[in-house]
Amino acid sequence: MAILGSVLTTNSSKILVSEQTEIQTGDISREDVINAQKAWGDGIVAISKAYINGEDYRVLAAEIIETLYGYDEGTVLFKPTKAAKEEFRLTKEEAISYFVQGIVPEDHGFALQPWSKVRFENAGVVVHYDYALAMGDYYFTDVRNGQEIKVDFTFGYKKNKDGKLLIDLHYSSFPYNFAG
Repeated sequence: MAILGSVLTTNSSKILVSEQTEIQTGDISREDVINAQKAWGDGIVAISKAYINGEDYRVLAAEIIETLYGYDEGTVLFKPTKAAKEEFRLTKEEAISYFVQGIVPEDHGFALQPWSKVRFENAGVVVHYDYALAMGDYYFTDVRNGQEIKVDFTFGYKKNKDGKLLIDLHYSSFPYNFAG
C-alpha cells in the first residue's frame, strides 16, 4: 500500500479523495453508478410523458421498477420523499404505488407530477466489488412551470448474477429547512 498525496493505492483497490469522493475496490465503476442514475431519471421522465400523453403509464412504471430495482433478488429498502404515514415501500407493488398511485392510500404518484428532467449531483460514490453507494442531491424539473425541486438521496446498488446494477437501497427526502 502506498500513500501519494491524496491518493491511497493497494494492489487491488484505489481511493481518490477529492471534492467528489470515489472509493473503488472492484467490479462496479463510478461510470456504472452514473449510468444507473441516468436510467432511473430517464424512467421517471418516461412515466411522466406516458401520463401526459394518455399512455399506459402504470405498465411502464411496473416495467421500470422491475428493471431498475432488485425486488426479485432480495430485500429492497425504499424510503420515498413524499411518505409520512407509511414511510417505507418494501415490496415492488408499494414502489409502483409510490410512483403512479396504487395500494398505499397516501401515494399520489410522484412520477405523475409530471417531470421533464431529472439530474443527479453526487456528493460521493463508494464502490466495493459488486456493491455501490451514492449520496447527493437530485433535481426534478416540473413540466408545468420549469421549476426545479431539490431532493436529497442515498442509493445502494448491487450487481446481480447477470452483471446488472439493481437498486436495493433508495432513501429520499427534502432538505432540512431550518426556520429559526
